[in-house]
Amino acid sequence: MIDFYYWPTPNGWKVSIMLEECGLAYKTIMLDIGAGDQFTPEFLAIGPNNRMPVIVDRDVDGDPVPVFESGAILFYLAEKTGKFMPADALGRKEALEWLFWQTGNQGPMAGQLSHFVNYAPGEQPYALERYGHEYERCLGVLERRLEDRPFILGADYSIADMMSWPWVLIAKPLGQALEAFPRVFAWRQSVKARPAVQRGVDLGKEHRRAAPPSEAERKILFGQNADTAKEISGG
Repeated sequence: MIDFYYWPTPNGWKVSIMLEECGLAYKTIMLDIGAGDQFTPEFLAIGPNNRMPVIVDRDVDGDPVPVFESGAILFYLAEKTGKFMPADALGRKEALEWLFWQTGNQGPMAGQLSHFVNYAPGEQPYALERYGHEYERCLGVLERRLEDRPFILGADYSIADMMSWPWVLIAKPLGQALEAFPRVFAWRQSVKARPAVQRGVDLGKEHRRAAPPSEAERKILFGQNADTAKEISGG
């Protein structure tokens, strides 16, 4: 059994999709990030960056194995199951390149764009332009990559697709139409049609935010520094 610490966001979907695709037994532990669940001492012991998703693999010899950071989790589960990652050295190298690309480029840019589109108070024209252009640039990277292949690593669907797809799923709410990226759009639709992907995205959908965060939630979600994080956690 795998304990899955989760909240329904694009980063959480990466791992819920992988768990569903692999058919692994898991227990979902909802981590209400607006309430500060990510700052409890118990969670920080397994997720030191006070972010979800995190898994704890109990189906191992010896002590349970915690894994934090979505890319590391996907890599760990691919290694554990032998699924959704190439077996040859060159293919594995490419898989890691695209995992790191997502965590260093697409993810941060899309996340910041989402913040300024959905949560930041007041008008933010420079931030919207800056992160909107970077998000669009990343779509262009994917468009070129998909020019001669149906999936990021080639003919086969993999953890590279699971890693990047959730932040393309929400392109429209971020203000980015996909008409200029027809290969990305076709890839988005192909992945979206997979039953395991649908189950992964639907996990915990009743907890999706329907209203802007309160001031208390805003402080927890966006007001963190070393001192405030310590205060929230009671440290």
